[in-house]
Amino acid sequence: MQDLRAATEQTAEELRARIAILEAALAAERARADAERDRAEALLADRDRLRAAYEQVQIELELLRRRIFVAKAERVDTQQLELEFKAKKEELDELARRLAGEPTVEPTPPPPPKTRKRPKGRRDVAATPIAEERHEILTPELEGKAERIGFEESYQLGWRKGGPVKIVIARAKYRAKTDAGQTVVTAPMPKRLFGRCLAAPSLLAKIATDKFADGLPLFRQEDRFEREGLPLDRGTMCRWLEDLGNTVGCVVLAMRDEAMRTSFCIATDATGVAVQPEPSDGKGRRPCRRGHFFVMLADRDHVFFEYTAHETSAAVGEMFRGFSGYVQADAKSVYDVLFRAPAEGDEQVAREEVGCWAHARRRFYEAAIAKDKVAREALYRIHRLFELEQAWSGVPPAVRKGLRQKHAAPEVDAFLVWAHGEYERVKTQRGLLRSAFGYVVRQRAALRRYLDDGRLRIDNNASERELRRISVGRKAWLFVGSDDHAQAAANLFSLIASCRLHDLDPEAYLRDLIRVLPHWPNDRYLELAPRYWAATRRRLDERELHLPLGDLTVPPPPEQQPTPR
Repeated sequence: MQDLRAATEQTAEELRARIAILEAALAAERARADAERDRAEALLADRDRLRAAYEQVQIELELLRRRIFVAKAERVDTQQLELEFKAKKEELDELARRLAGEPTVEPTPPPPPKTRKRPKGRRDVAATPIAEERHEILTPELEGKAERIGFEESYQLGWRKGGPVKIVIARAKYRAKTDAGQTVVTAPMPKRLFGRCLAAPSLLAKIATDKFADGLPLFRQEDRFEREGLPLDRGTMCRWLEDLGNTVGCVVLAMRDEAMRTSFCIATDATGVAVQPEPSDGKGRRPCRRGHFFVMLADRDHVFFEYTAHETSAAVGEMFRGFSGYVQADAKSVYDVLFRAPAEGDEQVAREEVGCWAHARRRFYEAAIAKDKVAREALYRIHRLFELEQAWSGVPPAVRKGLRQKHAAPEVDAFLVWAHGEYERVKTQRGLLRSAFGYVVRQRAALRRYLDDGRLRIDNNASERELRRISVGRKAWLFVGSDDHAQAAANLFSLIASCRLHDLDPEAYLRDLIRVLPHWPNDRYLELAPRYWAATRRRLDERELHLPLGDLTVPPPPEQQPTPR
């Protein structure tokens, strides 16, 4: 009986222990369930918070998108807005990943900036693996009288058809006897346009022609030279071009002075160019400012460009200072200052405005696109005037004037009367037709002026063709570095455009000009202008001119000097 009681008590004890274990397990499971519930509630709260943040960032992103669109339409700098847009877009993408349950992506650190190796000393041209030309410079006074003991060599970089060339300048060294004993005498370095410049005239002419005649920017020239085996960075070429443009400005100035004195008619137009801002401390990046290139065609004699920081009447008046004659331009208000009667004490000049029928036709063409019958009739009438001019091409000016007075003048007068009546009919209506007729009515005297002389042109398209070189080029080189860079570029544009006017090869002309300019008298720069270069070159020694450097015999001035009109 005692054994049974003991067994019963042991069983009861084991049951109580098992119950305690089960109760503890149940309590633990309840605690775990409570923790899971709390964590699920926290996840739901976090998800709701992320979703609200995602929707808020979406709204901010759309606002930034709209602000960028408006800023671009208003031609405002959008760089800061685009940076903010990029940051918001990254924030939105990160929130989207977190809502999808994806792991957070750590931002990749940006790669270290590439640094150029600092140059160490002067460029070792001798080791450059390109073709070589050797030019020995002797001293005639010592040849045969003193012992030649060798050469002192220096280098320049040139260009020949087919690629770059290394020019070895070997100056002879002599052992000469003097009162104090023997001494070494080295042949002096001949005159050069830029004393320590590494580029020979041929290379400078090649770089300038490629950029300002063919629109090839310097960074592309840098790549081409690299392929040719000549490492030449764009910064060096930029400094060369600025020095070259400012130096040859003396020839452009002589061309301009003659044009102001002798020209019958100057045609002009302008286009804008971006100018890199000056660096400033603490103000961050700033947008480019806008400058202007003016082109001036002086008869069939000269083409020259002028740069101005601002397109204003004062700038235009300064460009035409001293000129009397005809001025052909569009109807922009900045040119009105040229045709006002001079006030007392001002420069006494007489200028006549010549209008451009191409500008008038362009406005009617815009209206004709909208299928306006009146605009199409205007186009037909103007086209008739251009057909007459084309039929008279090559006719002497005196004969052309008579033909214009007989055939073109009646049609011009009839068109102007008709245009005035149509303008009165549509002047209260907004639209392209009113703008086109208004231009003709306001410019009627200037549009009729080409009938006065057979040398005047019916349009100003020649000026726009010259400006096209700048318009095409700036798509590649984007901007000029400063006002000084722009004026240097204007000088080079002037010489290259004048070369085309007189059927000269711009590269060959610039090469010869750089070669000749250090030896030329200061009072005879006009002889180096493209208009007179063919005659001037015939009076030079061909063998001397062909060399990259050396003495040059300057011929006497020509007997026939240019005479004012």
